[in-house]
Parts: sequence; structure tokens; C-alpha cells
Amino acid sequence: MAAPTPSPAANPAATPYVVGLRLDGRRAVVVGGGQVAQRRLPALIAAGADIHLVSPATTPAVQAMADAGEITWHARGYTPGDLDGAWYALVATDDPAVNAEVSAEAEERRVFCARSDDATAASAWTPATGRDGSVTVAVLSGDPRRSAALRNAVVEGLRDGSLGARHHRSRTPGVALVGGGPGDPDLITVRGRRLLAEADVVVADRLAPRELLAELPPHVEVVDAAKIPYGRAMAQEVINHTLLEHARAGRFVVRLKGGDPYVFGRGMEEVIACAEAGIPVTVVPGISSSISVPAAAGIPVTHRGVTHEFTVISGHVAPDDPRSLVDWEAAARMRGTLVLLMAVERIAAIADTLIAHGRAADTPVAVVQEGTTAAQRRVDATLATVAATVAAEDVRPPAVVVIGDVVSVFQGFEGFGSSESFESSESSEDPQGTGR
Repeated sequence: MAAPTPSPAANPAATPYVVGLRLDGRRAVVVGGGQVAQRRLPALIAAGADIHLVSPATTPAVQAMADAGEITWHARGYTPGDLDGAWYALVATDDPAVNAEVSAEAEERRVFCARSDDATAASAWTPATGRDGSVTVAVLSGDPRRSAALRNAVVEGLRDGSLGARHHRSRTPGVALVGGGPGDPDLITVRGRRLLAEADVVVADRLAPRELLAELPPHVEVVDAAKIPYGRAMAQEVINHTLLEHARAGRFVVRLKGGDPYVFGRGMEEVIACAEAGIPVTVVPGISSSISVPAAAGIPVTHRGVTHEFTVISGHVAPDDPRSLVDWEAAARMRGTLVLLMAVERIAAIADTLIAHGRAADTPVAVVQEGTTAAQRRVDATLATVAATVAAEDVRPPAVVVIGDVVSVFQGFEGFGSSESFESSESSEDPQGTGR
């Protein structure tokens, strides 16, 4: 005779047994298609589960998962037998009676079941989880907010290298080209920060976030690969040689670049050099200053009803220089936004050329110096006055020049939407989602 199935509420104070479920190819049933399901489904999809969603309606995001074939959606209410063949169930409807009915079937079938409305009546709790590379962090504390806060602290420590266990892990020698973003150290990607914390050698550009270098352990060698405009610079051939030399010596090298490695960053030249030498190389994209710096200064590069296009142009070569590859006549005819990088020294010639080829002299222009950093400042002008304004305001590189009507969409509110505008807060998700 089978032993009776214990009630999950028989001893609510019992410590949960934490285990990782391998659901790849196994049936998982989710009942309810609202916001709770929307938050939980991505993790089940990433686990490779055969997901069956039972719900008369869903959020648009959940419907998109069904449309993409990531889940099977049964557009109806729950009926007994829906858990047939299931290995795991998640109950997330707004009807306590339905939740109780599904939970009872799960108990009868011995299917572990998580409930969003009543953790004490569930046979499984969903921890607050986070990932850093191949590591999954899961926290159960009984307090959803505390679990989420602990999860965040541990994951952040792994990502920024402040948890020292990371450095005991060996890494295959090679090179990683990491885009550091526009300057604010918080705008580097999660993967970029993780690789930086694992580096033996960091070859850093001048525009790479400087604060990140201060976080490196003492044993990490930092190579200055700065290229000062019209000044001191490390030759590209020397940079390539440095990457190869250290990688051949068995070190893991991070080439830390400003912005994105492939946006006027000569990243592909370094990839080719590594590939030709047989050195493993990976590229981590970065947030380009061409869109992030205007955004930090309150400028959308596109805006409905104003422009549906933007063009990013390098301005380090003058328009009349035979080496220039830019079709300035075509650029002047464009109705959309022009974003110029490395253009401060050439702005007078560029503005004159654009006006000569038909761009209106009163077109709004903004120049944002050292965008996303504490020294950020924005200077406004028109195409006719920008050269004189840049000179009068002593604007210096690095700066991003934005030309077009989008400059005037939201003037006078610089910094809106920056990271400083928001305070971090603990999660207030449902108990089953934050590590009950």
C-alpha cells in the first residue's frame, strides 16, 4: 500500500531542500498567463523545458513566446488532468480556488508545484536567482525582499570581481575585445565586466572607463594604449603585438576599449591579427557613444514625427582631405539626424560643407563633451554658429556632435533618465518569484 502523501502545510517551518531541476525536454505546466507567468517563463524556456501554458488569456509578452514556438499555449481554463506527465508545475492565476485545485492535483500526482499566491500551500518554492557566466546563484530566505537583495549582492560581487572566488578559476589564454561603453563605468555590459575581472593583462584605451581599472587586483598588468587626438598615441601595430605577446605567454588579455569595439574602434584589425596568429579571440559589444551620449544629454537620435533615421559619421578627417571616405554631399541631403564622432577639431569645415551642400544653416546642433561622466556638459548652437560656439566654450574631445531637429525636442533637461535619476529598490515581486 502506498504511503500517504504529506501536506506541504504539515510543517511550514521545515527547511526547504534546495535542488536544481534539470527540465530539458521534460514537461512543465504553467497555469495562468499573467505577469507572474511572464516573469517565470523565460527561465523555464532557458532550461529547455517542454512548457505547456494553460490560460484563457495572456499578456502580450507571453503570447509572443507562444507565437515564437517557445511554449505551447492552451487557450482555456484549467481542467483536471492538465498535469498528466508533468515534472513540474507553476500555478499563477488570480483565482485562489483554481490555484488550490491545481495544487491538489499536483499533490495527488506527486508533481512538485510552486504557487504564486500561497507559498505555505506549495510543495516547491522558486528562489531568487541570478546568473554570472556558468554560475547560478539561488537564494531562499523566507523573506522575498531579503532574498532578492542577497541575490543581487552576490551576483554583483561576482560580476565586478569583489568576490574573490572568481580569481581561483583558470581561464584559457586568449584575447577578449571588450567594449567599455561611453565612459560611465556602470554602462559596461555584464559580460564585459565579468571578463575584465578575470583578466591577467588589460590593454586599455584612453576612452575606456578609467574607474574600472582601479577595481582590478594588484597582480593584473595594465598596458596604456591611449591614443590622444593629434598627440601621443600607441601605434596600432604595437597594440596588436602586445595582445599577441601576452596571449602567447599563456595570459588572458582583455583589450578594453571605449564605446563599441567596431564603431570607429579598429576592433576588426585586432581580431584579424589574433586570428592570423591562431590566438583565441572573443568580442564583447559595448554601448556606443553615438547613441548613449546624446541620450544622456536629453537628445533622442530618432523621434516619431521628427526623424526616422540617423547616420553616424567619423569626423577625424576633414571634408576636403583626399583620405576622407565620407560623402558629405549625400549627408547634407539627409533629412535625419547626423551624429559626428571625433569631429571637434574639424567642426568648422564640416559645418561649412554641410551648409554648402544644402543643409539649412539654422539646423539645431548640440555638442556633448565627456558624455555620461561627471564632467559631462552640453553646448547648443546651430550649424551656422557651431564652430564659433565650440571655440568660445573651449569644447575639447571627447565630444559627440548631434545635428538635426531632434536636438530641440527636449531642450533644457540635460541628464534626464541618467542612472543618477533612479534609486535602487528591493524587489517587491510575488513570494514565489523572489525566494520565499
